[in-house]
This record gives sequence, C-alpha cells and structure tokens, in this order.
Amino acid sequence: MTDSTAPTAPTTDIHPLDRALELTPTEPGVWRGRTTADYWNMVGPFGGVTAATLLRAVQLHPDVLGEPLALTVNFAGPIEDGEFEVRAEPVRTNNSNRHWTLELRQGDEVLTTGTMLTGVRRDTWTDVEATRPEADGPENFERYPGLPGINWVSAYDLRYVSGGLPTEADGSADDSRSTLWVRDQPARPLDHAALTAMADCFYPRAFRRRGGFVPAGTVTLTVHFLADASEVAAHGTEHLLGTAFSRRFGRGYFDQTGELWSQDGRLLATSHQLVYFKA
Repeated sequence: MTDSTAPTAPTTDIHPLDRALELTPTEPGVWRGRTTADYWNMVGPFGGVTAATLLRAVQLHPDVLGEPLALTVNFAGPIEDGEFEVRAEPVRTNNSNRHWTLELRQGDEVLTTGTMLTGVRRDTWTDVEATRPEADGPENFERYPGLPGINWVSAYDLRYVSGGLPTEADGSADDSRSTLWVRDQPARPLDHAALTAMADCFYPRAFRRRGGFVPAGTVTLTVHFLADASEVAAHGTEHLLGTAFSRRFGRGYFDQTGELWSQDGRLLATSHQLVYFKA
C-alpha cells in the first residue's frame, strides 16, 4: 500500500494542516496552493484536506458572507503532487446566505468541483434528535498506529472505540458502524477547516463489511456544519467523537454517513458520501 511518488514533508514550526491550507492569491477569486506530504493518501492528497482547502478559499474571498453552512466536493480525478489552482465564485446571494461554485485545477484539468453555502446564523429554537454514541473518554483507548505510505492517518490522533480498521483475518462484519475519538496530531484548536477535514476521517465502510481492504474511493462528499464558529472554537484541542455507518451497498457504490460530536455532547457536523467500490 505504499506509493513511491509520495512527497517528502519539510521541517517547519507551522502546523501541518495550516501548511496544507496555505493559499496565495493570483487574481480575484483565484488562489494557488500546493499538496503536502503530511496529508498524502495512496495516489494523491487526503480528500478531507482537499475539501478543507476549497472551504478555505471561500473564507479568504473578499465577498464571503457569514459562516460555513454546507460544503459539497466532487472528486473528479487524482491530484498529483505539486501546485494547483483553486477558484471560488459567488453565484447568488439571498437575504442571509450566499451560494458558491468551487473548482480545483492542475494545468488545464479540472480535478475537483464543488459548491458551498455560507450564511448568517440567527438565534432560533434549538433541539437535537440524534443520539451521541456511548463511549469512555479517549484516554481509555490506544492511538491507532497508522499505515505505511498513507501519511494522512498519522496526521490524526485516532482512537477506535469500536469498529477499528479490519484485517483480512477479521472476517466480514454484520454492520458497518465504527466509532472513534479523533483530533489533529499535533493538537490544534478546532475551526471549520479542521472540522471539514475530520469529516472525512472514516475509512470506507465496505472495508468493515468485507473484513479487509477492497478497492474504494469517495466520489462526492458533503459536510453540513451544525455549529457556529464560536461553538466550534470553544471545543479547543480536545478529541471529537466520530461515528460512521452505511445504509446500502451494491452495484459499485455505497453511501456513508458520519457524525462528529464534542466531548460535552454537541453535534458539530455531519458528513455524507457516495463511495465507489469493487468487491
């Protein structure tokens, strides 16, 4: 599972996530970025950090309105190690929200597309119907050791409560759910960009159901941000509790839903994916 084309990480004091999200403006609504070794996957950068990069472009745009509400990213092709260009364009503004189209290119190739919704949050009636998974604190679980050649896994402190990454010897499972504690490694104060990347920290659910690795890759990822910036920032550097599951597998695709909870029981974000697989 190693990839000889993976880049080499530089030595620097900046947090790896902030380095990965660095964007330089080149013209209005256009930025230049670069892949980093810290979030390298088998054949390109970790999808979560690509999604966070698109979100960051909107946050840097002079016409940004409000906070992130929803982000959808479509992974059209593999991103090679090196520079890329991100475009963020506001396409419609309503009373309290703004709609954006997003694009990541290398050369003349469009490799990632997306849409984003930002808006102004207002005080309203509040309730939560979802139930936080039961789990002892993160100190009660061992950190996952990582995987050779898949650098992004080591960029997180992952501690599986249940449904850890299977091996071929585990056999198939009756359900697809995994629950784990997760935070940046090294620890970093939580913000919407970090939350975006963590929303993609769950391994493909087909691995769990089939009892080992199968060819799989996310085609499209949507993140819904249920907490405002102050609530996200209040979480600090603590672990989040994440849980993920699928509803149906078949004919080459499956869905995958994730939830990210604060330690005090607040549902901060949900993620929804369509994943291609062979099994």
